[in-house]
Amino acid sequence: MFKKAVEAKAQQRLSGADRKKLKRTIRDRFPRASDADIDALLPPKAEITVSKFQNRVHVYGVEGGFPLFFDVDGRGSEIYPTVFALWKLPEMLPYFMLKGGEVSRFVIGGADLMFPGISVAAEGLPSFSAGEPWAVKVPGNPAPIAVGSTTISSAEALKAGLRGKALRIMHYYRDLLWESVEGHYVPNSGFLEDVVLEDPSFLASNQPSDSSEGATCESDVQQSCVNNENTEGSIDVNGAISDACAASMQNDTENAAKEITTDASDLKSTANVDAAKLDIELSSLSIEDVDSHLDRCLLQALHTTVKDKDLPMPGSTLWSNHVLPCRPSGITLDIKKSSHKKLSKWLQAKSSTGLITVKEDKYKKEAMLISVNRGHPEYLQFKPEKRPVEKVVQAGDSAASESRSQKALEVVEVYKSSVHVNPIFASVGADTGKLYSASEATDIVFKYIEKENLVKETNKATVVLDATLCDALFKGAIKKGSTYPTEIHKKDLGATFINRMQAHHMVTRGGESVVRKGVLKTVQIVTERRQGNKKVTKVSGLETFLIDPEALASELQKKFACSTTVAELPGKKGLEVLIQGGVIDDVARHLLEQYGIPKRYIEVLDKTRK
Repeated sequence: MFKKAVEAKAQQRLSGADRKKLKRTIRDRFPRASDADIDALLPPKAEITVSKFQNRVHVYGVEGGFPLFFDVDGRGSEIYPTVFALWKLPEMLPYFMLKGGEVSRFVIGGADLMFPGISVAAEGLPSFSAGEPWAVKVPGNPAPIAVGSTTISSAEALKAGLRGKALRIMHYYRDLLWESVEGHYVPNSGFLEDVVLEDPSFLASNQPSDSSEGATCESDVQQSCVNNENTEGSIDVNGAISDACAASMQNDTENAAKEITTDASDLKSTANVDAAKLDIELSSLSIEDVDSHLDRCLLQALHTTVKDKDLPMPGSTLWSNHVLPCRPSGITLDIKKSSHKKLSKWLQAKSSTGLITVKEDKYKKEAMLISVNRGHPEYLQFKPEKRPVEKVVQAGDSAASESRSQKALEVVEVYKSSVHVNPIFASVGADTGKLYSASEATDIVFKYIEKENLVKETNKATVVLDATLCDALFKGAIKKGSTYPTEIHKKDLGATFINRMQAHHMVTRGGESVVRKGVLKTVQIVTERRQGNKKVTKVSGLETFLIDPEALASELQKKFACSTTVAELPGKKGLEVLIQGGVIDDVARHLLEQYGIPKRYIEVLDKTRK
């Protein structure tokens, strides 16, 4: 699952309803874990984040902490704890005990677990069904080193003579999910209290031994894998390892044992410290402190990100896109913890001081920021902080300019000859299979007029229509019984001739170019109201302008600090981007400024306005 590097395409906080849903799913899937155990992993007051990867895997964890659960398909049906979570709750899953440290060498190399590598207790093989989540442990240590899914049931395994694949490994110690957060550990933080290392051979080193005996041992184990299972990346260890092999591996396994135990202890200590800090932080903030933070964040936003050209602005947009990003690091702002309790009341309170002007939109039923009094004493006395984000943006100016150049758009409307105008093209020797711009097509019809000498002698601005030109312009377009015109003004000739051709459009962005038949379709931005008076903004038609919906969704999620998803258009080809909140004007401005889409090709419709 995490053998290859996969980038997270999106990361967001879970809402209250999604947090409850996640905990219910975990409680149902892992009955060994009590409510207290789940709260220990996912504290009620902590923010829970989800990272969505390109391979559809969702990874959940406490914000600023370690990944604790991962969902294979993002639907909640195949959710597993990470090794980090199992180190905090080792008995959360049933487990297979390996025969010895030599087998763990292959498990942490990404191989699946085979039945011959499992140590079966005297009472026999435990009962299990296919598709159940199980952990993998080594003798003498309760800290699991891997987690996976059973491939067959215990009854089927016994019938097969305990041969074949037992566990499909999903995640293991030191895979890429582990490596992505390994640098966050606190060194020398003590040992995990409930891990007692009795047998140092619980984990073998990933590196082969330099001694010839160690190399022979590893070769024998690998050969045993090949002989018993011809599937790459599987473990099958038959027979006992010789004493010489075990001795040669002793040093490596001792070092690795210390390493994994230290990592486990660091994890628990760090997680406990983070949870304690979070609880102290949330409980220590008084109502006055929250009010003070709100006021400072508002002033910071008014100085740095809120521009007069963006006004009027909905209060929800001000809060999510401007106030929240200005909060200090490590501070969680909750308007309900303030003395105002509601966003609208807080904004009205600031309006009463004269700092801002706020009015309630009777259609949207929310407070709107109308103007900012930049001459207000409170505004003038405040000195905005220089955010570290600004330095990052400045350092990445070259990359940003390169990104903008890649987004540069060029749209050209072109035309192709049709059955109506083919005789005109044939008469002047023009290629009927070629694409022409509007001016080039007009030149062709005027060449025909010059060749046939159709300009009226008494009025040079009028063209006399012969049979060929009259059919090209009007055949099939004139109602039955109506007489065909005998002449046409030059200023109307070009547009009439182009309308009889096949319309095409050519779109170029960066090094990519595409030509499509028909007129250029617009990008549609629609805001609708959902249950609970919530709004959602939908954007479709992006493929016309060579915009990747997935990439745009990721951009807008960061820009507007809201959740975004990509879904198929119902009953149509193509994808649409769904954005939480009524951000119809902001999205249109983003497409215009960042992607260069002309205004005439952007169609907006706000269904929430009466």
